[in-house]
Amino acid sequence: MSVERTDGTSRGRVVMLVDNGVVGDSRVQKSARSAAAAGWEVILVGISGDSEPHSWQIGQAEVRLVPVHYALSSPYGRLRYARWRRPLAYAPGEQAGYRVQLKKGRKADVVARLAQLKARRSAGKGRPADALAGLGLRLANVTASIGLTWTRLRAGQLTRVRQANQKNSLLNRVQIAFWRKVLGSRSWRRLDPGLWDYELAFGPVIDQLNADIIHANDFRMLGVGVRATARARARGRQVKLVWDAHESVSGVMPRAANPRWHPAQIDHVREYAPYADAVVTVSPTLSAMLREEHKLPTMPSVVLNAPVCAPDEHQRGKAVPDLRGLCGIGPDVPLLVYCGGVNPRRGVDTMIEALPRLPGVHVALVTLHPTGANKASHELAARAAAAGVGDRVHLLPYVEHWQVAPFLAAANIGVIPLHHQPNHEIALITKFFEYSHARLPIVVSDVQAMAQTVRETGQGEVFTALDLDGYVSAVQAVLADPERYRAAYDRPGLLQNWTWEAQADVLDGVYAGLMPGRPAAPTTARRDPAASLA
Repeated sequence: MSVERTDGTSRGRVVMLVDNGVVGDSRVQKSARSAAAAGWEVILVGISGDSEPHSWQIGQAEVRLVPVHYALSSPYGRLRYARWRRPLAYAPGEQAGYRVQLKKGRKADVVARLAQLKARRSAGKGRPADALAGLGLRLANVTASIGLTWTRLRAGQLTRVRQANQKNSLLNRVQIAFWRKVLGSRSWRRLDPGLWDYELAFGPVIDQLNADIIHANDFRMLGVGVRATARARARGRQVKLVWDAHESVSGVMPRAANPRWHPAQIDHVREYAPYADAVVTVSPTLSAMLREEHKLPTMPSVVLNAPVCAPDEHQRGKAVPDLRGLCGIGPDVPLLVYCGGVNPRRGVDTMIEALPRLPGVHVALVTLHPTGANKASHELAARAAAAGVGDRVHLLPYVEHWQVAPFLAAANIGVIPLHHQPNHEIALITKFFEYSHARLPIVVSDVQAMAQTVRETGQGEVFTALDLDGYVSAVQAVLADPERYRAAYDRPGLLQNWTWEAQADVLDGVYAGLMPGRPAAPTTARRDPAASLA
């Protein structure tokens, strides 16, 4: 695919990398679409959900999904250093379960044959050879019992290895500290070799695409992008690398079942961040943190997670789903909406727990796969049913990212009930901007950046995270006088600055700065977001 301007010139090829399946990641979708509209040839490479490659278009940008074989992320990769503690343990995988079942099956067979022999004798149908056969079967039963006991012992040792490997034990901490001390930022190779799985899947694809700019999204793709850039430069090509830091890896929650994972990601980023030719991120606070932490020569550019407010002709042709219709409620029913991922740290359970104290109020949870494999959504629905408010909680699927704001506009309040976590404090998140463009009053927990903004603009109410009484009071205050909060959006310039169109100009400027002498963006790529906000 080649994206060219109408005058026949091309601005260069951008290969974007992301560690997901693209669908549901509005930031990378918007980046790819807007960059392609600005005259760059864009190929967005993500992860296939099966063993086959897939491709489609986002506007003028091409999407390619590649299979990733997570062999190095397997249990064997995580336990290879732990087995020496229990040398009798089976190797990780299916071997232990298979052997236990096999031994149980053999013992069951011997027991069944002994029973058949006894039954024949009881019926007076015994044979002379039965005595010898019985002796052999009793001996086989003893052997099978010993074999089963030994197999269970080894399987149990593997279980204990797994349990020990998942704990933040002194031995694990010593091992982690050892590798970080000896290898420094290269320690991730020992602590989480599964990061190589991404390299092995993405690397050959990137090498064939001959990028001018490699745009690595988030922390897992940073190393993949740096190494691909180095290989391209070794072939004589002048490739530039943009790192798009979606969050602070230091602020990402560690994995409870894998104490090695978090320090590995931190060191992975520490090793490769200095090699980026340009860095973009999601907030001024994170920009300053990244520059200080990685000693970057310049301040990373800020590209907010703002929504598209001037959709193209294809996007405008698609009807926006009816939020209230999907919930089965009329226009006068109070409706609170939450849009985004659901997990315990997002605080969505606060919304459910409050419903018995908010008579007649409904809640819409707009999230990925709400009725499929999303365990957290099912648990929330079960809690709502147990509290007697199940009929007032509605699980709804995502809509297209450019439809989110008009879709949510039918609600009365947008809720952001986050718990206090490092990455929750430092940025205005996507749903904050989506609620704002839907002109919804916002009820937000007291996470720093968003609480400060809401207090400054007057667009909603702030409650203390996890404080049910405070949340109920905030919702009641907004429902009592919603227009007071909606009036905040009339402030000149507020919403216009919170548009993807404004952010796309920043990203295009970063690309153009890395490619001096290339043609300027076509004027048709510049949209006036104010026109769609009027």
